[in-house]
Amino acid sequence: MILDVNGVRFTYRSAEVLRDVEFSLHPREVLSILGPNGVGKTTLLKCMNAILRPGAGSVLVAGDDILTLSQMEIARRIGYVAQRTETGRLTAFDMILLGRRPHIGWNITDHDLKVVDAAIRRFGLEDLSLRYIDEMSGGELQKVCIARAIVQEPRVLLFDEPTSSLDLKNQLDILRTIRDVVGSHDVSAIMTLHDLNQALRYSDRFIFLRNGTIYAAGGPEVITPDVIGDVYGVPVTVEAWNGHRIIIPL
Repeated sequence: MILDVNGVRFTYRSAEVLRDVEFSLHPREVLSILGPNGVGKTTLLKCMNAILRPGAGSVLVAGDDILTLSQMEIARRIGYVAQRTETGRLTAFDMILLGRRPHIGWNITDHDLKVVDAAIRRFGLEDLSLRYIDEMSGGELQKVCIARAIVQEPRVLLFDEPTSSLDLKNQLDILRTIRDVVGSHDVSAIMTLHDLNQALRYSDRFIFLRNGTIYAAGGPEVITPDVIGDVYGVPVTVEAWNGHRIIIPL
């Protein structure tokens, strides 16, 4: 396993947000964390990246407890793309280059520049590389943020609602990009999503959170009307169409 979450608990003030959350992430796997608003999805991602410190339990990356590692060591192993990114007068090139910070010593090397250039080409950002990120569309900025996370050369990528506020084309572009990156960069990914059909199409495994704990987990077999109805309180049917399973609210 690349990542193991063992009995994680987290409390905001007196409210228990996560309780005994436990799962593993396999190599070259995309795992989606699903559930309604306020169930603890973003909190769980931040516990996996040591942005938040769990009150109990552990998160292991390649066997090492994340809380025993320095911020630089964490950044070499985990790349995090937040739901919202603060913009500023940085060019896309500079922002992506910041992703190399965990690997840069006294000076930026030719290797660092080659890694950044490869990411820019991979995501088709050549025409945007010198544009300021505060002048970009949501889809363009999201690609820059993913490229920045990729040049960290992590083992695990965490995405908090990567399709939030994007139009349909950009949503699909981003999800295809994540799927492609996992298949070609020897990394695994965890993402939170609200669109169950997109999760079903682009993920390998799924975790449903309910009341701060895992209600159901597994492959596509856990995407059932009963599970969705219990977690979201919405009756649905799951049908097959054109080689895909789709979820239809009733």
